[in-house]
Amino acid sequence: MTFPPHEPGGAGAGAGGSRADPTPPAAPAHTAAAANAAGESGDPLARAGSARGGAATGGAARGETVLAVDGVVAGYGGGDVLRGVSFTVAAGGITCVVGPNGAGKSTLLAAISGLLRPRLGTITLRGESIGGKTPRQILALGIVHVPQRRSLFPDMTVRENVELGGFMVKDNAVVARRLAAIEETFPIVAECAGQKAGSLSGGQQRLVEFARSLMLDPMLIILDEPSMGLAPKVLRSVFDAVRLINRQGKTILLVEQNARAGLRLSTHGVVLENGVVRLSGSGREVLENPEIGALYLGGAVSGSGGS
Repeated sequence: MTFPPHEPGGAGAGAGGSRADPTPPAAPAHTAAAANAAGESGDPLARAGSARGGAATGGAARGETVLAVDGVVAGYGGGDVLRGVSFTVAAGGITCVVGPNGAGKSTLLAAISGLLRPRLGTITLRGESIGGKTPRQILALGIVHVPQRRSLFPDMTVRENVELGGFMVKDNAVVARRLAAIEETFPIVAECAGQKAGSLSGGQQRLVEFARSLMLDPMLIILDEPSMGLAPKVLRSVFDAVRLINRQGKTILLVEQNARAGLRLSTHGVVLENGVVRLSGSGREVLENPEIGALYLGGAVSGSGGS
């Protein structure tokens, strides 16, 4: 899967057009899951390299609750942005969170990733509370966060950026196996291995970010607005890459401003409005709910919805 060298709206895009939530602390360039123990045999990522179905789901049975957000209240400077948010993320699926600007999507991801401590409520990863843990602790438990803004080191090569994703892996053989599997899944990593990451187009950089997120074999991958700032002709390739990662067994929490595209590829959809969940259900159910149109036309969703 490759992109033209310079598609319109590519390199450098994505830094602007941010949502109207109060601005959280800047996300780290790479928040990722801890690796399997050193000397592991049959690396799950390597087994998934050919994108066959039935790949591992980070140790969780498909359909099991990986992440549970329950009654979370959080915000900045004494003001609550999230006002009792509750939903779950099932293993092996794609849960897509959508909502208008200012709905609380950025604040939600900040709370899950450890950048913001919830004031009330709980966030658990396979039953273990992560609310209030540091980003590094959450990283070690199995969550990778690919931020909205470009996070590659522009003066480092593509290969160096991807290898950096495995910084917690102590076994060089494991790193090599995972890198080989990633190069099979994302050929751009091999094709542009020695090229400076900053010279890539926006779409190409996004693929490299996806590739880097796999180096630590995470239990949950958070993708924050992966289509932001990209030219329309490359969006399909980026969403195809999301599907590919999911087919390899990875559980994905997707926040996407392009609501229709995000919900079409998701197994579960969650609609945030004014810091609360207004609608939830399968991706198709949420996409086809007539109230979703009202929400995106600027109207409020009537009633409490199906959360």
